[in-house]
Amino acid sequence: MKKIAIIGGGASGLMAALFAARSGANVTIYEHNSSVGKKILASGNGRCNIINTTASPEDYAGNDPQFVTYALKQLNFGYFEKFCHSIGLLLDIKEDGRCYPLSNEAKSVLIALKSAISETGVKIITDSNVTAITKNDSHFNVQTDQDKQSYNNVLIATGSQAAPQLGATADGYSFARAFGHEILPTYPSLVQLHLNSRNHHKMAGVKTTAEVTLIIDGKPKEKVQGDILFAAYGISGLAILDVSQKASYAHHNKQRVSIALNLLPRYDRATLTNVIEKVFASVPKHDIHTALCGLLPAKIITYLLEDAAIALTTTVSSLNTKEIKKIAHLIGEWKFEVTDTHGFKHAEVSGGGVSTAQVNNKTMESNLVEGLYFSGEVLDIVGKRGGYNFNFAWASGMIAGKEMGK
Repeated sequence: MKKIAIIGGGASGLMAALFAARSGANVTIYEHNSSVGKKILASGNGRCNIINTTASPEDYAGNDPQFVTYALKQLNFGYFEKFCHSIGLLLDIKEDGRCYPLSNEAKSVLIALKSAISETGVKIITDSNVTAITKNDSHFNVQTDQDKQSYNNVLIATGSQAAPQLGATADGYSFARAFGHEILPTYPSLVQLHLNSRNHHKMAGVKTTAEVTLIIDGKPKEKVQGDILFAAYGISGLAILDVSQKASYAHHNKQRVSIALNLLPRYDRATLTNVIEKVFASVPKHDIHTALCGLLPAKIITYLLEDAAIALTTTVSSLNTKEIKKIAHLIGEWKFEVTDTHGFKHAEVSGGGVSTAQVNNKTMESNLVEGLYFSGEVLDIVGKRGGYNFNFAWASGMIAGKEMGK
């Protein structure tokens, strides 16, 4: 019977263990945390956005996003839904393609996976730090801080540095590098952004809906709409997380990064100017701050007007056309310089990692070392927000498990 070691008990590691064991292999999972699946439990604010029905290579980034093509075809949504039903997990499918467990609890996902795995006899060793992985002829030696065991195959499914408070480490990169694999520079993704401005911290806690344009080296690169939340360090919100991968990657590469906020995206610039003029005409004796309170959050108005160099007490009837257009321009394109991300601790995932050029996308086996496999976030693949990262984790883990179990 083949002996398989899986380093990491996250989504891809658990999936690989189940499929390898179902093929008849003797599988051991090494997990340095006190329990497996910690990131699963924390995902989706405890709800676990388990997959997305619309996943395609366009939803991923990395040196070669097309690497995911085969994996996504093998684990299409129909297949995954049947798999979930087979382990007693029902899904709540949203209109936008996001899926959650019907229970609306991430715990359900982990319970179902662990129950299915326990039936196959997989051995799970927790609180165990793997310190080295070496190969001797056709066998791998896995050294922990307790003992050393020999295996036919090893899967590195250690994840990335994102969310170290959940036990994330860079160990997988070290193991891969020891076998000659190239590690592409890592960076936080699905993460909040730091801003360089006089006023963002004064607006901390203010939440609104906006259209966010990501600007890199002076050129617009991405535009998304959703909620934003000002914070003491800068800005957060779902729209910010959506642009954060490109923003973080560009910042890592020393490019100039900024964002432009359209605070009233329902209007084009000309229409917005007309709307403001009509509002002002209806309340000519109001000060400008009061007059704009029907359009924008009060605290945002205060600092937007400061950037426009218009006093809050200015009576709207005293404004000229140029000043009104200036206000409309700022509402539609309020720019902020991005100075950094909020770091790996606050990132949901990481970009960069083990180069996919050195891994077989149809088996997840190393092209350099026979019997060595990789899956999930340790690879240089990062998905958009919305279940895409779990999607690749399940798919790559399934493929690796099947291949190792042959």
